[in-house]
Amino acid sequence: MNHTQRIRTVVNCTLVVVTLVAGATACGEPDGHQLSLKPYDAADAVSFNGPGKGAKADPDKPIEVTAEDDDVTITDVTAVDTEGRHLAGELDADGKRWHSTTALAAGTRYTVKVATENGDGAPGTLTYDFGTNAAKKLLKISFGPQAGTYGVGQPITAELSAPVTDRASRATVERGLQVRSTPAVTGSWYWVDDKTLHYRPKEYWPAGASIDVRSNLKGIKLTDALHGAATKPLKLATGDRIEAITDASEHTMTVMRNGEVINTIPVTTGKPGFDTRNGVKVVLAKEQFVRMRGETVGIAAGSSESYDLPVYWATRVTWSGEYVHAAPWSTGSQGSANVSHGCTGMSTADAEWFFETVREGDIVKVVGSDGETMTPFDNGFGDWNLDWEAWQKGSALHRATQDATPDAGTDVRTARLRPQV
Repeated sequence: MNHTQRIRTVVNCTLVVVTLVAGATACGEPDGHQLSLKPYDAADAVSFNGPGKGAKADPDKPIEVTAEDDDVTITDVTAVDTEGRHLAGELDADGKRWHSTTALAAGTRYTVKVATENGDGAPGTLTYDFGTNAAKKLLKISFGPQAGTYGVGQPITAELSAPVTDRASRATVERGLQVRSTPAVTGSWYWVDDKTLHYRPKEYWPAGASIDVRSNLKGIKLTDALHGAATKPLKLATGDRIEAITDASEHTMTVMRNGEVINTIPVTTGKPGFDTRNGVKVVLAKEQFVRMRGETVGIAAGSSESYDLPVYWATRVTWSGEYVHAAPWSTGSQGSANVSHGCTGMSTADAEWFFETVREGDIVKVVGSDGETMTPFDNGFGDWNLDWEAWQKGSALHRATQDATPDAGTDVRTARLRPQV
């Protein structure tokens, strides 16, 4: 009968007439079992290889707890740092030695709690507290975008202060970069290059979501020369689900809010040779006035295609100069022909309405154009133009084989500075 069973039996003693004899235990009193006794101090029976008083441990060296007394075994060891992270370890089968199995975090303190048991079954306990040396070189991480409210297409970015190239180190980085949203979604990081990661869900973020981004890498060993630095967390929110879908072949933009059409706008897109990019883009910025000149995107001044125009209500969707903007000079073609240099043009009133309706992170999708598909990373946020399977292959944690995982940047093509107005 185990101790719990004995307790349940004794509790019912008021219902039974019992004759107490010398040495018996009355109802409600301790039954004298060793495990019910106050744990003894196991300091004399256990040794610890940690640093002496006032010294600090080398985070690259494992810690060990050893039972020195033949009559004592170690039953449990927990090691927790000031960030609340548990250090992984392993206890030998004979209960005589416990050792850590992962590197300690640098620049932190650990509390190690040891539980023992002697030959009579009496419990013992012991606590150690020690610090670790600071790291010599830290990997700093900056999250983006800035805190605020964005559209449902907004990716999260992580910029690293130093390159991380090998798969195992990248996996450690990813495990430490935590993204939580309410409502919860399935998402993944993608290594754009050795110093840049993007995070997106499988589908667009839910409307009205709250998103918390933080790093748990402080002090964690990432490479032989790098440990994680403390990182400022990021809080984001999403607004309504705004999607603007331009059909270049129909010369029309349909704008939806949370799945319902709220406006249909006649537009003009890129003419042959300057075709607007197909695919999903994300609003990058809004500029009420922009001076657009052809030479800034590679058109020679004085050529038949050159231009120098004041442009109002300009919503940027690529870094190379593609906008949704007012184009009063092309109102005769809006809704019937494509005459721009790549931008989506509309009337001044419609452009102002669009400018006031959308926010950074909202979706601007183009279909029906003869242009190429928006590239994923080099010209804005084209992240959504990778399907979920391809996106997961950009993660070091994905279970695909090494050969199936593209090198960082495989899907990135050099942006063409295409003339646009």
